[in-house]
Amino acid sequence: MQIQINTDKNIDGNSRLVNFYTSELEKELARFDDKITRIEVHFGDENSDKFGKNDKRCLIEVRMAKKDPLAVTDHADTIEKAFHGALKKVRKVMQSTFEKMREA
Repeated sequence: MQIQINTDKNIDGNSRLVNFYTSELEKELARFDDKITRIEVHFGDENSDKFGKNDKRCLIEVRMAKKDPLAVTDHADTIEKAFHGALKKVRKVMQSTFEKMREA
């Protein structure tokens, strides 16, 4: 599973941030590891340096072998909250997708 973390110009994409979110994804999506080929995470601050409620965005796109990509987005007041909200959504979507595949 290849993981790529992207940030916009308003968020510092330092190695600590990349390492933390990479390990969180690996841990939380480990049960789907054999099905996932690539994960891309995009962090953004939609209001730049201005204050705004829920202006931090996290988009997680999961690419699976022989399937269309799945993408979820979450907004929050911090990138950490946005990430965990998006991660919760992507886990739920992947779980339901694979359950439907087993039933078919």
